[in-house]
Amino acid sequence: MAQITASMVKELREKTDAPMMECKKALTEADGDMARAEEILRVKLGNKASKAAARITAEGLIGLYIAPDAKTGAVIEVNCETDFVAKNDDFIGFVNQLAELVASKNPADLATLAELPMAEGTVESTRAGLVGKIGENLSIRRFQRFETTDSLASYVHSGKIGVLVDFAGAEETGKDLAMHIAATKPKALDASGVSADDIAAERSVAEQKAAESGKPAEIVAKMVEGSVQKFLKEVTLLSQPFVKNDKQSVEQMLKEKGSKISRFALYVVGEGIEKKTEDFAAEVAAAAAGNP
Repeated sequence: MAQITASMVKELREKTDAPMMECKKALTEADGDMARAEEILRVKLGNKASKAAARITAEGLIGLYIAPDAKTGAVIEVNCETDFVAKNDDFIGFVNQLAELVASKNPADLATLAELPMAEGTVESTRAGLVGKIGENLSIRRFQRFETTDSLASYVHSGKIGVLVDFAGAEETGKDLAMHIAATKPKALDASGVSADDIAAERSVAEQKAAESGKPAEIVAKMVEGSVQKFLKEVTLLSQPFVKNDKQSVEQMLKEKGSKISRFALYVVGEGIEKKTEDFAAEVAAAAAGNP
């Protein structure tokens, strides 16, 4: 039996917002397996146990650029160590230059981007110089570039959420789509774009919930399928209720306006990165004891 530590319970609580005791019970049942413990909490507590999944777990900024003709554009994530640096003018300028550089030069990957000319040297030398000036490590994490025969639209929320949309239609429709995506964070345009792993995880939770109902097998099967279909409707853009008019879906809104969307990119700062947390009390105690 794995030892369940206070730090493990704290980590699970931060991920799920579930009560401390429930987190401890789930970790015990899962023999310390964090992923399994999260699944157990979802079965017991429903969506409450996953509402913290989109929390920002690292600092930085999302940069966005669209060319004047709205045919090429890029979104990029650049990370730093503290939110204080994310508000630094030099850092903001660096991120914005990178987004424009990706759009105009179309680098194949991060390594290629690092070697592109910037300022008096390259992107990498500029980054290194900024690290020396600011005093924090900076990393270029990811980017996407769109080129289209239709139009591009974008939306950035507080520098932390960025959306790039490839669509056909009025400019206002593109902006509405980008803002909707930032608000609802869909996983894909439609069900075909949702990963098999996501569907399998949802099916597993639904099966465990349905099994606890005590209903006949055929009813359980229908309950599971219903839960999976509900999940797909919630996480696919075209099926979601439109944020500006929840009486119609995004797909219905687009049809009404004679518009369409081909693809989108959604970046959330720090998504999927485990953020380091500081225990200042322990740090002071260690310093007082003469420990490094």
